[in-house]
Amino acid sequence: MAADVIVKHDEAPAADLVGEAAGLRWLGEAEASGGISCARVREASARRLVEERIPTGAPTRQAAHLAGEALARTHAAGADWYGCPPPGWTGKAYAIGPSRTMVVPRGVVESSSGELAPEALSWGAACARWRVMPHVRAIRDQGLVDEGEVRLLSRVADRMAGGEFDSPEPELVRRGGHPCSRIHGDLWAGNLLWSAPGSRAAATGAALIDPMASGGHAETDLAMLQLFGCAYLDELIAAYDAASPLADGWEDRVQIHQLVPVLLHCVLYGDAYVGLAISIARRYASR
Repeated sequence: MAADVIVKHDEAPAADLVGEAAGLRWLGEAEASGGISCARVREASARRLVEERIPTGAPTRQAAHLAGEALARTHAAGADWYGCPPPGWTGKAYAIGPSRTMVVPRGVVESSSGELAPEALSWGAACARWRVMPHVRAIRDQGLVDEGEVRLLSRVADRMAGGEFDSPEPELVRRGGHPCSRIHGDLWAGNLLWSAPGSRAAATGAALIDPMASGGHAETDLAMLQLFGCAYLDELIAAYDAASPLADGWEDRVQIHQLVPVLLHCVLYGDAYVGLAISIARRYASR
């Protein structure tokens, strides 16, 4: 295999690397309008993905500035509804180890109100039903949380579903007339590769790999970057906010946007992350 590509294999029964490939292509569409660089897909099947190898360099404040501006433009490419999958992929979920992170298909049915178009779901409603509660049920079934903790997490999900933590998308998303952002979906620092000088991705400071792309809230990607730390994060967020101003109070919403990835880590890695999940839930359960 050529040295300029990365080959990924996933032999899990639920594997579908076609979804990851579709996400890379969808995010990459925004490059034409100044969006952040993405690894290019060479070929993809359910269990094998061949993609461009990104030449990497050291993080710098200037690279972080470029990446922040470019990420704002990728988000501004928009999506049709919260939780929508990338075009060209008909899967129902991204499978990660024993966990499945659901997307929201068209024609979702709400039992209390009949058929409801997904476009009618707010960020909180989509996130609570399709992201938070599936993970809560999974960690309950694994015996990682007791019934009191399940009630606490469910109370936060109820408040999310009621729209209490909803907020406007950043300015460029709204200016483009999009209901939500086009997000990476798993944007921890390891999926943001600082680009080597002179490389194709150097113009945007960094490049994206390994997405779980969907329609989502821009603040979710930024919150994920803050969850485990990222070099020059202050510069990246400042540049993002200058290019596409964030809604007032975004700092207070960081942890509510971190709840889903923390719950996913509970599912994947056990009780090491349960304390953090419960701490976040306590913060937002009665605000």
